[in-house]
Amino acid sequence: SIAILLYLVQKFKTPDHWYPSDLQKRARVDEYLSWQHVNIRAKGSKLFLTKVLLPLITGQPLPPEKLEFVTEELNVALKQFEEKFLQDKPFIAGSEVSLADLVALVELMQPVCAGYDLFEERPKLKEWRRRVEEAVGKQLFQEAHEEIMNVKNL
Repeated sequence: SIAILLYLVQKFKTPDHWYPSDLQKRARVDEYLSWQHVNIRAKGSKLFLTKVLLPLITGQPLPPEKLEFVTEELNVALKQFEEKFLQDKPFIAGSEVSLADLVALVELMQPVCAGYDLFEERPKLKEWRRRVEEAVGKQLFQEAHEEIMNVKNL
């Protein structure tokens, strides 16, 4: 939850880059956190649910045209994300990682776990992912996603 993350950042006085005190940088983080709910989160979750959970529950494979539609919706949101939020910066709010980057990458891992490597043909997104993982700690990031990365083995 975004509200919980914001509470934790303020309660535990985390390093400023996570939720910057600079108003312009903070506004950029807030802008992304508001935008992502109906874009990256909604479209990424929809692909995950449609490609992994529905076939798991129903026992039926997904019609290819349904998967194509859901994937294209996500691709539109990814293009907007790259153009509007990443632009030519290392991170969403500028030169340092923030909550916006963490939330974005975690949401983007759902389609990856469903077998859709959305980073494969997007070099800008792939480099951004690498930077965020390094900022968080690659091992910690992998540990946090270990269970969901194995969801197809259910």
